[in-house]
Amino acid sequence: MATSNREIELKLELAPEDAAAIATVALPFGFDSGKGKTQTLRSIYYDTPDTALARARIAARVRLKGKQWIQTVKLPGDTAGSGLHSPREYETNVPSAQFDLEAVPDEAVRAEILAALAGQALSPRFETVVNRTTRMVKTSDGSAVEVAVDHGEVVAGARREPLTELELELKAGSIGGLYSVARQLVGPRPFRFSELSKAERGDRLANGLSSQSTGAPALAEDITLSVSQSAERAYHAILRSCLSQVARNRMAILSGNDPEGPHQLRVGLRRLRTALRLFRPLINPRSTGPLDDAARKLALAIGLVRDLDVLAADIIAPLLAAAPQRIDLAHLERHLDTLRSDRREEAAALLASKTFNDFLFDLAAYTETRGWISPEDFGQSERLAVPVADFAGTALDAQWRKLQRYGNQLDTLTIPERHDMRKALKKFRYGLEFFAALSPKGARKSYLKRLKSLQDVFGYLNDVAMAEALLDLPLPDGPAAKDLAQAAGFVIGWHEASARHAWRQAKDSWEEANKAPRYWR
Repeated sequence: MATSNREIELKLELAPEDAAAIATVALPFGFDSGKGKTQTLRSIYYDTPDTALARARIAARVRLKGKQWIQTVKLPGDTAGSGLHSPREYETNVPSAQFDLEAVPDEAVRAEILAALAGQALSPRFETVVNRTTRMVKTSDGSAVEVAVDHGEVVAGARREPLTELELELKAGSIGGLYSVARQLVGPRPFRFSELSKAERGDRLANGLSSQSTGAPALAEDITLSVSQSAERAYHAILRSCLSQVARNRMAILSGNDPEGPHQLRVGLRRLRTALRLFRPLINPRSTGPLDDAARKLALAIGLVRDLDVLAADIIAPLLAAAPQRIDLAHLERHLDTLRSDRREEAAALLASKTFNDFLFDLAAYTETRGWISPEDFGQSERLAVPVADFAGTALDAQWRKLQRYGNQLDTLTIPERHDMRKALKKFRYGLEFFAALSPKGARKSYLKRLKSLQDVFGYLNDVAMAEALLDLPLPDGPAAKDLAQAAGFVIGWHEASARHAWRQAKDSWEEANKAPRYWR
């Protein structure tokens, strides 16, 4: 028997105890779940000594399923930050664990493998051994999804690494069905969208690298675009980038105390909201409302943690050595640490909730099912097909004009208007970063350097304005409250004096940015 098809899979990484619960979780009305079946699967992956297949992104394995050996070849497909994988798969029964190139059922695929091998022989490189529990789930919209919970390990010589994964394969119906089933199975359990196949995990382990997520804070990744792409494809890529940054930093916060985690999560949410607004002329405007509202609320909640981190690191810490002896800044710092710990616990509860999981699944489904389409808008297809380079120039010009309206009145801006200008500046910078791949690096780098100087000034001015919140922080009862209030007053006074100098710097930085050539035009 030989089969070939393009799979559509959704892969999620989970804690072992959560995966065990998901394997048997009951589904609500509207989902028809078959009986679960558990079996042990041993898969042997083949490659050359110089990993020719891995470099060509080809996976060649032989799997023992029951008493039958099944040979499979998987070729590159789309892999997304939303956990979707869509490899081309070619499968056939074979008599033994030895990979047989002649048994590959597609002649063109055999030729592709031979070209990658360049005359080299294949040999076992690593293997996976998992207990897999599978069941079929059908949704009310007619989608059929095979749910597999894998618990086991990857083995490469003496190296071993645990593997726990929820894999949902679409057998019939829509991609939206994958996400609706995943949402119901996962519930409030924290998860990661998996961006690695088992073959990629094994290859990393064989090379002495871990495939386990580190939980480290994640910066926004570069977005790959080309001038020949449509605006819609660019929107899709940008949404995937935002989703990946948000999802990764959620887990970074849950697994550690690095202040960069809340910062990058809030940046990811703000980038998302910027993207939803930036592409509004092309998309169904009603499609983004719930996502935008959810992102705004989550950013505010995470902002409570981030603001206290900034107060501690950028407002109080620089003055510890400069404060007069009568001012007990160390006491204020310790008090702030207690408040930060409380806020972190509140944020962690939100991030480990069904509310946050639902947001991630909503965003992923919107991204992967073209949730921005408006069937009654007959001109939308034409707008979405506009070359991204043309759209980017128009969109960035519109963002620049909004920023310029504030900058041209810099001398008369009120405090709230300065805050609005700072937000406009951030959105403009995010827009420039979204479309960075479309412009020469040298011109872009020079322009962003000027813009960063302006953004740094406005960031500091915002931090100083936020420092006034020190006076509103809850204080303990007794004599200590007076000492803490005095320390807070000193910090605010010092930074307000510094801010007056920074404001003069803002004017110079704006003049430089305003005169710089608009490289995106």
